[in-house]
Amino acid sequence: MATLQDVARRAGVAPITVSRVVNNSGYVAQEVRARVEAAVAELGYVPNTLARSLRSRRTNTLALVLTDLTNPFFTTVARGAEDAASDAGLMMIVCNTDESAEEEAKYVKLLVQHRVDGILLVPACDGAEPLRFAQRHGVPVVVLDRRLPGVAADTVRCDSERGARELGELLVGLGHRAAAVLAGPVGVSTSDDRVSGFGAALATSGAVCAVYHGEFTQDSGAALVRAALAGEPRPTALFAANNFLTIGALRGLRELGLRVPEDVALVGFDDLPPALVTFPFLTVAAQPAYEMGRLAVEVLLARVRGDQEAPAPTREIVLPTELIVRQSSGARRPANPRE
Repeated sequence: MATLQDVARRAGVAPITVSRVVNNSGYVAQEVRARVEAAVAELGYVPNTLARSLRSRRTNTLALVLTDLTNPFFTTVARGAEDAASDAGLMMIVCNTDESAEEEAKYVKLLVQHRVDGILLVPACDGAEPLRFAQRHGVPVVVLDRRLPGVAADTVRCDSERGARELGELLVGLGHRAAAVLAGPVGVSTSDDRVSGFGAALATSGAVCAVYHGEFTQDSGAALVRAALAGEPRPTALFAANNFLTIGALRGLRELGLRVPEDVALVGFDDLPPALVTFPFLTVAAQPAYEMGRLAVEVLLARVRGDQEAPAPTREIVLPTELIVRQSSGARRPANPRE
């Protein structure tokens, strides 16, 4: 394997000149740079990034810890984060916890041991201790998508409460007076915020809102639909708190022989990528997933490269959702069911 000294001899320059060209640091005359680059190509020289990281105490590696990589929302978040890391010349490691606190703690410990420069963390539930573990070992963490109250860390998320409230207001405006929320686990901030926002919208109008908690999965969505439609009063509208719950709800309604929106209106949180949907049908509160991933990396890099002696105050960046009204929410209901 060619060494930096081999490249220097082939190009007829000092090793420090090769280092400047390879690292793009310091002035090198254009003619000399061309000779060095030609020697690098001829010898197939690959810089020793391990040695460089030992000197700089950086590995040029970031990590993204997600709760469900199969979810198109998180896949899009990961793409945005990876693109931002690549643009900055860094590598991104992606870890999947399956909403498991144990997996989360294991991954964070491994990432700290491998000395990643920073971590983007979507907390499985209460990710406070893994986050503090990383911070104690000097690894900056940005909390992504969810809130961790009482923890001093930068956060990049969307306004789940407002997005859910807008969906509730839409259904109230369409004449619904009994609705149900198909929610995720209690204690997960995105689920709690969406339940709160949707419930507030219905309470303002005097409408009834029942809440059914499960997991952020398609199977849970189908099961929660059956429970919700067995309740009294029977809801005329359903709000699924994430895209997998929405897909599961559609399956559950189909199994019950019910049509959307003719028999039951359905709205959800998170849109599906256009490549997965041939005919856009669902009314949703859409999050800018790609932009969220890119922005989180920018916030993390600012922390990684910041002044460690006088760190900047932590920031919470809350992005807006977009209400997209389609067929699944239906038309306005008559004031009198007999009309």
